[in-house]
Amino acid sequence: MASLMWYLYDFARRAWIEGFTDAKSKEDIVEKPSRFRDFPEVKKELCIACGACTAACPSPNAIKLIRDTDDQDKQGITFPVINKSACIRCGFCAEVCPTDPKTLLCGENHLILPEFNIVPTKKEFVVDDFLCIKCKKCIKECPVDAISVVDGNVFVDKHKCIYCGKCLDVCPVNGAMKCLYIDNLEGQKQIISLVVKTLEEYVESQGEQLRALPSDGIAVFEYPLNNLLNMALKIIPDEKIAQDIIFNAVNRLKIRIIDWDSDLCKKCQLCVNECPTGAISFDDEEDTIVRDSNKCLRCSICYQTCPFGVIKYFISKFSINNDENEEYIIQISSRLLE
Repeated sequence: MASLMWYLYDFARRAWIEGFTDAKSKEDIVEKPSRFRDFPEVKKELCIACGACTAACPSPNAIKLIRDTDDQDKQGITFPVINKSACIRCGFCAEVCPTDPKTLLCGENHLILPEFNIVPTKKEFVVDDFLCIKCKKCIKECPVDAISVVDGNVFVDKHKCIYCGKCLDVCPVNGAMKCLYIDNLEGQKQIISLVVKTLEEYVESQGEQLRALPSDGIAVFEYPLNNLLNMALKIIPDEKIAQDIIFNAVNRLKIRIIDWDSDLCKKCQLCVNECPTGAISFDDEEDTIVRDSNKCLRCSICYQTCPFGVIKYFISKFSINNDENEEYIIQISSRLLE
């Protein structure tokens, strides 16, 4: 009886009556706050098919790119579709989407700030200010306005860049726009060391031709890039990555070459005493001066010390071009330093 009286009393309370009379409709109850993460809404006409959303999605099969069929009037566009049975409504796809306005919307994305708008990638594009000729072709080609002129130099904004590579394709100067890989750094170091050592040994093998150069002469050599590529693939077995690393290493590469004709050497050994790293020594058995290339700094002290002008000092520059068969070759130009 007491419980019944309590129920009647609670039913008659003013607060209960007001709550009943002020009840919200179904539509009002389900209204979501702006911060609510719903299933992403796709504005397919804005999509540039960069794939950033699919790379960022942590849920397998939640998002994929598809393409409309072509017709006589226009080419089919590519855009993402959401699988609601797999989507976890995390909003990562919208956060990394580089288009403005966004192709993907899923409520208020408080993390959409430049410092958080990071497209998952293993590479980045940078401009070599020394080689860049400021033609601005990359700026015009960039689909997301990630490239601009800052303080007189062309600059790639890594927060906007979608790593499509179009800037690299239109750049007219080898090495001005570089594609750098930010993983497997140890393998990259090994390939760069391989490039430098191999090309140095090749130039040194042309010592006779170098020594015959007049003071204002230039010796030109060619070295097949495929020779280096085959060796690099044993370190990083991805041909595109290995080739890009070689390109970046070769363009702008300069190597100083120390060389001398042993038959002309007077064996005074002044160079032996002056070498700061002990790279030059006298071989008693062979009765000649020898140089350890692994210790040599190419500092030219031996060249400056030699009183008979026997030691020669050269600078070699490298660039990549195509031969008559459209095969990549490394062009080498060497000249005598005075």
